[in-house]
Order: sequence, then structure tokens, then C-alpha cells
Amino acid sequence: MAAKVILNPYSNRWNARARWPQAESALRTAGVDFDLEISDRPGDIALRAERAAREGFSPVIAAGGDGTLGEAVNGLLKAAGSPDGKVTPLGILPLGTANDFAEHALGLPLDLEAAAQVIATGRLRAVDLGTVNGRYFINNTALGLEPYITIIQSKIGWLKGVPRYLLAAMRGMLDRPGWNAEMEWDGGQYSGPVSLVYIGNGGRSGGVFYMAPGADPADGRLTIVHGYRATRRGMFQMLPLAMKPGPGNYTQSPGVTEFDCQWLKVRLDHPSPAHADGDIFTTSATEFEYKIYPARMPVLGP
Repeated sequence: MAAKVILNPYSNRWNARARWPQAESALRTAGVDFDLEISDRPGDIALRAERAAREGFSPVIAAGGDGTLGEAVNGLLKAAGSPDGKVTPLGILPLGTANDFAEHALGLPLDLEAAAQVIATGRLRAVDLGTVNGRYFINNTALGLEPYITIIQSKIGWLKGVPRYLLAAMRGMLDRPGWNAEMEWDGGQYSGPVSLVYIGNGGRSGGVFYMAPGADPADGRLTIVHGYRATRRGMFQMLPLAMKPGPGNYTQSPGVTEFDCQWLKVRLDHPSPAHADGDIFTTSATEFEYKIYPARMPVLGP
């Protein structure tokens, strides 16, 4: 049966819609037989992905960025019934702003012609899948400072790309949000203040920040980073370090801890926003549960 392409036209501030003719040409040149649907409201991608999987389309191709992938994954898992069910393979056309999972976790080319060839080849890779409070994610999730910044950057309409993320980060750090947390995981626990808690299946976020450089989407583990800075100066000192992919990354700084686990529970003293694959799913939660499902998501990749 044909593939189903689900286009998120809003992705990359409507640039995905503008680039669709190029993506369509790339798929047809690669010989991919497909049917197109265009999302028209928030949450619609998950519904369309679920329906496509139930109707037998394979693969389901998400045309957009990390948030588009996250929605598609949730739809495919709902159609499968559980992570133990038969999950329809996911294809990716990287039309988003950052394409963090596609480029940095999966190694997918951002060139649309090359990405279409990857889909046409049909090579499947089994990657890990995470959950937070019953919601699936494929790249990352976080509470505290990072989703706080995500909310700020979503309101900045006059900048695009990396400058927008950097401006939002600076504005968020000026507010200096913080929480007291009780954390427990298979192998340890922590009680104390946190500025952020990042849970990575992939290690990059926002197209420029290496939030968990050691994260591997095929190691059967979640990579957790939590840290605290009491002052604005301390937070600003972390910003350039978070942009380093290797030695000197912020995860190596005093007061920042990085570890791997299979499950994590977090309880906060007051509500925090949280995102999954870049999409804010709550602004007022105090309890979070995370779990990894190893090698449960079939993805077309290089």
C-alpha cells in the first residue's frame, strides 16, 4: 500500500508549506507512492497518523520538525494499542526549524532529495521510545527552565531560527525560575533545588543546545540531566557551555548531574511547564513519571 504523508504546514513558521512542492518532487523522483494529508489544527497530526496506520498505510511520513514527529509517534502508538503492538514505520521529511532528532539522533540528511531516497530505500531502524505521564516522545522531554524558555520563544514572532532560541533563553534566565524536587530512579535518588530537568532520548534541543550530549536513541536508556543555578549570572554562564557538543559542555559543570536510567519519577514543590518533543503538554504539573521502551519505534533511516 502507498505511504501516507502528513504535512504540518505551520512547521518552521509556515516555511514547511512553502517547501512542500520541493518535497513532493523529491518523493516522486525517488519513486515513493504516497497519499498526502495536511494538518489544519493542533493535535490533528496524531489523529491523522492513527487513522493512516489503522487504514494500512505504511510508512506514515511526518513532514515537519520535532513536534510533528512527536505527534505522529503518539498517533502511531495509539493505533498499535501499546508499545508491544505492531507499530507502523515512521518516515521523516525534515521541514522543521531545528530537525534535532532527524539530523543529530538519526543522522538523516536535511536535503529533501536525499531524505526522500532514505524513505525509498526502506531501511528500518528500531529506536527507543520514551513516555512522560502517558505521552510518548521520541527525542526529548523536559521540565523547568527549558520548557519555560520554549513558552517564551513561541511568543517571539519577529525572529526566526537560532536567534529566536537565544533571545528566549536569555529572557527566561533573567526570570531565574527554580523548583525544589524529589527525584527517584532505578539506581538512585535526589532531593534538592533544580533549575531544569532534561530527559533525552536524543541529546540536542532547539537546534543549537546540546542538552544531553551522551544520549543515544538506541541504547535502551534515558539520559537525565538536572542542575541548579541560584543566580542569573550562574545561569548565563551555562548558556555558551550548552552549545558545546563535546568537552566543556555544561553537563560537566559543578552542580549539574548527568546519568542514564530506565525510569524516573519527579515531584516538584510547585507547578512547572513541561514539553515532549518541543510541544508544551502542561503548564501546571508537579508530578512526572518517565519510562523507556527499548527498540520499539521502527523508523526509516540511513
